Amino acid sequence: QVQLVESGGGLVQAGGSLRLSCAASGSIFRINAMGWYRQAPGKQRELVGGITRGGITNYADSVKGRFTISRDNAKNTVYLEMNSLKPEDTAVYICAADPRRLVAGSKMDYWGQGTQVTVSS
Repeated sequence: QVQLVESGGGLVQAGGSLRLSCAASGSIFRINAMGWYRQAPGKQRELVGGITRGGITNYADSVKGRFTISRDNAKNTVYLEMNSLKPEDTAVYICAADPRRLVAGSKMDYWGQGTQVTVSS
């Protein structure tokens, strides 16, 4: 079993920045795709962005140019740098990982509990 633990969420004013981290632990043999997702109240969970083991990234249109995903394979950790935050970015941010998928998608094997990000106007 793999555990994912997110950290770094909080309250920030619009225009501000936050950096989220997600560390994987447990029965890790090899993690391929990792991704960040978010779920706002009353809305479906959506993919914010993903990163392959080799470092290729993809982002939702709503965050392109503002958010950056990176990972440290040696530490089994993925990061989400969020800049120019907007109130509509308010959500629970959840990381996920998969041992087989090369690209992050909706059906990842392992999910974290999430960390709250609140952006005030």
